[in-house]
Amino acid sequence: MKKETRHRNWLDIMEVMIPAVRFEIRFNGAETVKKLLEYQGKEESKLLDSYLQEIKWNDETNREGHAAKVYFNALFGLDFTRTTDCSVNSALNYGYSIILSAFTREITANGYITQLGLFHDNMFNDFNLGSDLVEPLRMIVDEYVYTHQPEEFGHNEKMALLDLLNQEVWIDGRRQVLNNAIKIYCKSVFEALKQEDAQIIRFIGNEL
Repeated sequence: MKKETRHRNWLDIMEVMIPAVRFEIRFNGAETVKKLLEYQGKEESKLLDSYLQEIKWNDETNREGHAAKVYFNALFGLDFTRTTDCSVNSALNYGYSIILSAFTREITANGYITQLGLFHDNMFNDFNLGSDLVEPLRMIVDEYVYTHQPEEFGHNEKMALLDLLNQEVWIDGRRQVLNNAIKIYCKSVFEALKQEDAQIIRFIGNEL
């Protein structure tokens, strides 16, 4: 199939996007961050769980925004914000960018357009789709940064975050390195969109 045809087909899919696929990805992402707080013994996991139960199809009540604030404050302190210029944020941003790059490669390798997202729709973001799909995996970066609490951010810290792609995770009942698991996950999402069946999606599990 020509790339132009595949792009037109993708546009058709996006116009009639099944809410269940979007919700499944978003809900799984919220579930993973709740599990991280539970594992770290954070009481805030209970509040996050209440937000999780209130997530609606289009998040009209902004439960996701409230949950994000609770989550990051629980991990890095009440004074922490994602806009602060600090080594923790530098590590988080770098780690997220590494995972996002892996998703972008897989999206383009399958002939899809990176700009067209499921729920991210920023016209200035060339990677809306990757930003959507990466949501359930941000916790892998968060857990690493929380555990190591870097006081500085240099070459060694960057190499350690890059090595997260070689970390073993669970997907579809098997252990895979994260880089391979991303390929399996992405293909399952594309197939779910084609088949209009969110249950096809194979999510990545991380052993905390």
